[in-house]
Amino acid sequence: MNTRLFIIALVPGIVLAFSAYLTDRYDREPLGLLIKVFIFGALSVIPTGIVENILSSFNIFNGLLGAAYTAFIVAGITEEFFKREVVLRFAFRSREFNEKLDGIIYAAYSALGFATIENVMYVVFRYTANPYVGIYRGVLSVPAHLLFAVTMGYYLSLAKFSSSREEYEYYLKKSLRVPAILHGIFDFILMSEVSFLLALFIPFVAYLWIVNLRKLNRYYKESKELYTIRNKKF
Repeated sequence: MNTRLFIIALVPGIVLAFSAYLTDRYDREPLGLLIKVFIFGALSVIPTGIVENILSSFNIFNGLLGAAYTAFIVAGITEEFFKREVVLRFAFRSREFNEKLDGIIYAAYSALGFATIENVMYVVFRYTANPYVGIYRGVLSVPAHLLFAVTMGYYLSLAKFSSSREEYEYYLKKSLRVPAILHGIFDFILMSEVSFLLALFIPFVAYLWIVNLRKLNRYYKESKELYTIRNKKF
C-alpha cells in the first residue's frame, strides 16, 4: 500500500471533522460519542456497498437514464440512508443531542467517517496510478459529503425538537429525501458527461456551500444564544 496516498486519502475527512468540532464551540459534544459516530459512519461503507451492488444489478438503463439511476438510487438514497441510520442509532436519542446544532455535528461525523473510508478505497486502491484523484476528491467529493450532512442534520434537528408527531415524521423524511436528492444531482452531473450539465457543476457546488453555510450559521447563532442564556442564569 502506498503510504503517501493513504495519508492523502485520510487528511480531508479528519481536517473537516476537526473543523466541525471547533464549530460546536458553545456546547461541544462528547469526543467519545463523536468518535463512535465517525467510526460507525466509516463501517456503514460495508452495508452500503452490499446494497449498492444489488441495486446496480437492476440497472437496465442506458445513457442518461442509467446515470440517473446510479446517481439517485444506487448512490444518493443508499449512502444517505446508511449515514443517517448511524446518527439515528447512536446519537439521535442521546441526552447530549440537546440543541439544533448537534444534529449537524453528528450527521457531519457520520458522513465524514463514510467519506474517509470511501476516499481510501478510491485513492489508495482503485485509482492508485492517478495521483490527481486524491486532490479532486479532497477538494470536491469529501466536502460534498459534509454539505449533504449539513442538510441532513438540519432536518434531523427539526424532527428532534418538533412539537407534534406529524411534524416529526415530516422532517424525519426530509432528513433523508433532501440530502439524497442533492447527492444524486451532484453525482448525476459528473456521470452524465454532458457538456451543458457539466457547466452547471461549479454553480451547483457554490449553491451547496451557500445554502448549507446558511443552515449551519442559523443553528450556530441559536447555540450561541442558548449559551448566553445559560450563563446569565448563573
